Amino acid sequence: MIGYRREIDGLRALAILPILLFHAGFKTFSGGFVGVDVFFVISGYLITTIIVRERQENSFSLLAFYERRARRILPALFLMMAVCMLSAWVCLLPNDMLHFSKSVKAVALFFSNHLFYKESGYFDTASELKPLLHTWSLAIEEQYYLLFPPVILAVWMLGKRWILGVLAAIAFLSFSLAVWGSYYKPAAAFFLLPARAWEFLLGGFLAFYILEFKNVNVSTTIKQMASLLGLLLILYSVFSFEKNTPFPGIYALAPTAGAALIIVFAAPNTFVGAILSSSLFVGIGLISYSTYLWHQPLFVFARYASPNPVSTIGFSLLCLISLTIGYFSWRFVERPFRSKNLGNRKTVFIFSVGLSLAFVIFGYLSQASKGFESRFDKSLSGDVGHLEFHEYIDKKYYDCEPKLIASQALKWEGFLRCKQSKMGSPQLVLLGDSHAEHLFIGLAEARPELNIAFYILDGVPFVANPQYSSIFNELINNGLNQQIILTMYYLDRQNQGDYVLYDELAKTIKVLQAAKKKIILIGDVPRYSIDASACVYRNALNKAPASCVISKDDANSQRNLYASSLRSLSHDFSIPYIDVYAPLCGPDSCSMINDTSILYRDKNHLNIMGSRLIGSYLAQVLSP
Repeated sequence: MIGYRREIDGLRALAILPILLFHAGFKTFSGGFVGVDVFFVISGYLITTIIVRERQENSFSLLAFYERRARRILPALFLMMAVCMLSAWVCLLPNDMLHFSKSVKAVALFFSNHLFYKESGYFDTASELKPLLHTWSLAIEEQYYLLFPPVILAVWMLGKRWILGVLAAIAFLSFSLAVWGSYYKPAAAFFLLPARAWEFLLGGFLAFYILEFKNVNVSTTIKQMASLLGLLLILYSVFSFEKNTPFPGIYALAPTAGAALIIVFAAPNTFVGAILSSSLFVGIGLISYSTYLWHQPLFVFARYASPNPVSTIGFSLLCLISLTIGYFSWRFVERPFRSKNLGNRKTVFIFSVGLSLAFVIFGYLSQASKGFESRFDKSLSGDVGHLEFHEYIDKKYYDCEPKLIASQALKWEGFLRCKQSKMGSPQLVLLGDSHAEHLFIGLAEARPELNIAFYILDGVPFVANPQYSSIFNELINNGLNQQIILTMYYLDRQNQGDYVLYDELAKTIKVLQAAKKKIILIGDVPRYSIDASACVYRNALNKAPASCVISKDDANSQRNLYASSLRSLSHDFSIPYIDVYAPLCGPDSCSMINDTSILYRDKNHLNIMGSRLIGSYLAQVLSP
């Protein structure tokens, strides 16, 4: 019998703290997202231990297993969701409410990881403004536990060797998919179960190992060294990984192997075990689930409520508040509902299904009312949010046909969209991220004689980026006389610091020019600190439309961050550089508003009207 291990709860603390600090924006903890991977290994270990032990005792029941999961997960989750719904009603503008309600529905169905995976390509809303984004990991976990117990039961009678063989095969396939996907399908690899299952299975193998060899003596020296190595692997991941680290794949071995070494070797008589068994770490570990639930909504709604970016001190305070609310949630929600004295199994399942259904209904009502739009008065014409923009493209334009675009490029994870499928191969190609895409409608309507395509990805349009390999292979080898427009969110790229904008664009331009392509550089649009929705809805969050105007000096300071690099590229490679500030700016200021119309759909993306304005402007300087 394996009893309670304080150091496992301490390991939970080592997982949750980096997650909080990472989401709070502390750059030192740039790899804090690996805390989720540590949680996956812990979860796989604990649940497999329970299943195997109960199966050996002939006491395992699927109904009892799912009842325990419901008692453990749902009460605190549902309370957090209900509070978020009330906060959203007060704070969120219609478009944001629409996205939020979609996530409410997805969370209730434990499918939110698929929703956020799809949104990652459409750039629906920034991750820092999604209150329920963190539930993707809960969805993966529940999906895994819908599948894992039946698999164990199905092969149990064949013996332990078969069980381990089947699980090893699944883990190998999952890990292989994670390695490949981290480079070529990063969003799918990050958010979906197939590339994450191996992390749970690693914890499962630890359970089999410890149950089998629990009486084997291992020297204290080995335990000390192995557990310390485990701690160092996790800390290395937390402090050295960043958002551009290919993940989960080879790099995910560091935090998961670290967690595994601690689970196996961090006994109470080791240095690491003593630290993790301390009251502080155990206490934080016990409240880690509730803290995880509450921290993201707190951070998001603080960003919504604050007229200025939340300060470092503000986020430090929010981290403490997250831990405090986590304690009360654990003390008064988690613990009581785990007790079988509070409701029988039937009550638990009725409670779970009933509230899940209520959340789903809320989601449908919000969609039907366009995010409960009647809460606010609309004072400007024009669409805000990404939904109308993408619906317009979906209705009017075509997916590029295989005969026009190489079949390998069609498998690319991004967008390939042509103006007309019957006009032949694209003559004008928009290449970049969402700031290339938002020019598409305007250019397509302003140049009706051209077939225009856009190829975009939530990355960078650089030839060295493996995520773009299939697109560049197509453009380089198709032998077509094409104009290639390169544009993207330059401010974001220039501030990342992991490459020099000039150097990477220069490599890309050289490759495309060698393929006889005509290259055009287009500058970026002004960005704003306020969402476009706040300009459209007069009484929204008490923010006046005047907030959607920035001074010319502020606009120029944005442009100066990247314009010098683009001008140098234009000169060095004899290619056009087109600045797009003129249609959006006057002598003294730049504005999201043109007369009585809104031109943006969020802080930095054009809407349909804005795209038409810029498209008409560009059409005057772009030759066939």
